[in-house]
Amino acid sequence: MPMNCSRVVFLTLAASMWIACEHSGGVTGDDPKATARTISGFQSPEDLVALPGGQAILVSEFGDMEGKRAGRLSLFVLDSEARRVLFEGGDADGVAPEWGDPACPGPPPKAFSPHGIQLSKRAGGELQLLVVQHGGRESIEFFQVEGSGDDYQVAWRGCVVAPEDTWLNSVAALPGGGFVTTNMMSRSAGGEDLAAAFQRGEATGYALEWQPGRGFEILSSSRGSMPNGIEVSKDGSRVFLNSSGEQEVRRIVRETGEVEARASGIPHLDNARWAPDGRLVVASVTSISSEAFAPCMNLAVGVCPIPFEIVAIDPVSMESEVLYRSDGTPMGGGTVGLVVGDELFVGSFAGDRILRVALD
Repeated sequence: MPMNCSRVVFLTLAASMWIACEHSGGVTGDDPKATARTISGFQSPEDLVALPGGQAILVSEFGDMEGKRAGRLSLFVLDSEARRVLFEGGDADGVAPEWGDPACPGPPPKAFSPHGIQLSKRAGGELQLLVVQHGGRESIEFFQVEGSGDDYQVAWRGCVVAPEDTWLNSVAALPGGGFVTTNMMSRSAGGEDLAAAFQRGEATGYALEWQPGRGFEILSSSRGSMPNGIEVSKDGSRVFLNSSGEQEVRRIVRETGEVEARASGIPHLDNARWAPDGRLVVASVTSISSEAFAPCMNLAVGVCPIPFEIVAIDPVSMESEVLYRSDGTPMGGGTVGLVVGDELFVGSFAGDRILRVALD
């Protein structure tokens, strides 16, 4: 999909994708005494999830949207700040699928490029990691997570191949083995048309629900402008959908499609995570100007300086509160806010760092 940089700032934001533009350096900040500091050694750490026990987190190290650059899943240990690669494409060669769709063609190829991730428990008690991935196929990959404390492993267990012409972003498990995922836009749509629709707040995509034996269906009331982060209530009855272009989080009743409530006026939403206090934590990029994004295009080392906020939303009242605000230093381009204990961890679509923040 040929596009020039000035017309696809919105794609970089919502898709957390790598665009072929001239490289420019970022800023760095590694003062160990600071209350907010960066930790390097990652590749585009776009999404994060907490592991049981609060001693480690899983990191989705993004490649790109078209499978031209591979990524990986890694483990980050909080005490030692050590990073360990858990899975790369090709690691599961020869493994037969057990979870997901029986028609899954097999393990992901070496081009494996993870994007949004989510951790849940299956009916049998196994810890399941769902992964949106773009390398070699557009799919949701199923992994089993095993271990404890700061020692975890992941094993590939199956997949569900996405419908044609979709470009997925985030995923969340449902009770009973299904999941919901956001299709942010059509692969075949022209860049200029998408940019114009996004700027007008018009629909570019929707959320999909997948169930074993039934396949995919469009989730009612989910059409929106660049749907991005998605989460579900514990009982699976409510879906919380981030519509980036419309700057709102919708609470949707899954059974009826009713939009019960909205949290509005939150700019350019990205990923969503549940916090230990029961609030929904969303990442919000506060500037999408070409000037703000220029230093982040194809940034491999350093940090992206785009301003962002991490916002907590009460799932009942839908009232919001800013947990953390960054002007781009010591790290910007925040795509996810993960609360673990009294700390906040922030990932980014560009650069090699995550942000570690001591919360008040």
